[in-house]
Amino acid sequence: MSHTSHSARLPPASPSFDATFSYGFRPFFLGSAVYGVLAMAVWLAWIASATIGWPQNWLPVAGSVYAWHAHEMVFGFAAAAIGGFLLTAVPNWTGALPLSGPPLIFLFAVWLAGRVAMGLSAILPYPFASGLDLAFLPVLGGFAARQLFTRPAPRNLIFLVLVVALTLSNILYHLANVGMLAVEPIAPVRTALLIVIVMIAIIGGRIIPAFTHNWLHGRRSSARMPQRLPWLDRAALASLAVFVLLDASGAIHVLLGTAALAAALANGARLALWSGAGTRQEPIVWVLHLGYLWIVIGLVLSALGAFTGLIPGAIASHAFGTGAVGTMVIAVMSRASLGHTGRRLIAPPSIVWAYHLVTLAALLRVAGPFLAPQYYGAVLVTSGLAWIGAFLLFVLVYAPILTTPRVHTKLVHP
Repeated sequence: MSHTSHSARLPPASPSFDATFSYGFRPFFLGSAVYGVLAMAVWLAWIASATIGWPQNWLPVAGSVYAWHAHEMVFGFAAAAIGGFLLTAVPNWTGALPLSGPPLIFLFAVWLAGRVAMGLSAILPYPFASGLDLAFLPVLGGFAARQLFTRPAPRNLIFLVLVVALTLSNILYHLANVGMLAVEPIAPVRTALLIVIVMIAIIGGRIIPAFTHNWLHGRRSSARMPQRLPWLDRAALASLAVFVLLDASGAIHVLLGTAALAAALANGARLALWSGAGTRQEPIVWVLHLGYLWIVIGLVLSALGAFTGLIPGAIASHAFGTGAVGTMVIAVMSRASLGHTGRRLIAPPSIVWAYHLVTLAALLRVAGPFLAPQYYGAVLVTSGLAWIGAFLLFVLVYAPILTTPRVHTKLVHP
């Protein structure tokens, strides 16, 4: 008697502490999204209170609230996503055991303590608050270094260099925030944002053409397969690094504009070779191309701003931050969370809405001040609400996925 078999899903598991802290992407992706919602909601509430003339000292943060907002979106929201990515990708690169259990709980607690401390930095001793905030990236770098040196490769060790650069930028922010450094506190935060952009460019160059190729090949699509030219990859990353260094050093406008334009052309050409148009039917793939496109847009705006003085620096920063970082974070988190929990790589309909909402948030924040300057406040709030909607959808859909064990299958013999 012959037997046939097929796969069936086991009954859904309940959320558990052990499952949540079984792999780095789980707590940090969820933490990044939750904090992206909460930090933006607090920021919008402060904006609203300032608009209607209420006292603005209800938010107990030290220094400029604008600088706090920028700092937390980089060192809170984005840093958590970076942590989740590195703790998941590095074991795959090196074969090292992933961080889990008590060490992962400790690292997540360090990140969370930094967020609370920064939110209360006006009422806590500032050396204590800044110390808690500064602790996360070095501890993350230490854990990542231990895994990276299991099988060291220069192309991967660059991430340690970038984590160190982010840490130095954070130190400069805190020194400026207490008046020990004669720069605006938001300046080192912009440098940190651009360092994150370099990370995204490196990661994007690895995953976007690969995932695009896999999808096109699986569909037997007639679209042109993505291409990678090693010399162009090197030129794109080198030109971007030069732009970041010049921006951080306060280079003269013509030099900065030239570097931004060169980086925009190189990264735009790189993106064009990845055949993004062929993936328009698959949101979980095209959103990656869209995220990288925002890097090119940010560079073009930076070049225009340097050459003409007509584009405020904040506009380019939000193209990089809301556009590139926001889109790539939700794109990578939504895909990696499915793949690493044993699920099909298809974005649920509500997550496709999240992709659209984060795109709307970026478009409003970047173009709104030019298209409707008389409604600047309303545009700003609408952009923030779209951002909140995007990451709230992520939390609602992915919290059950990230807090329950990996999906397994069982054989059923009829």
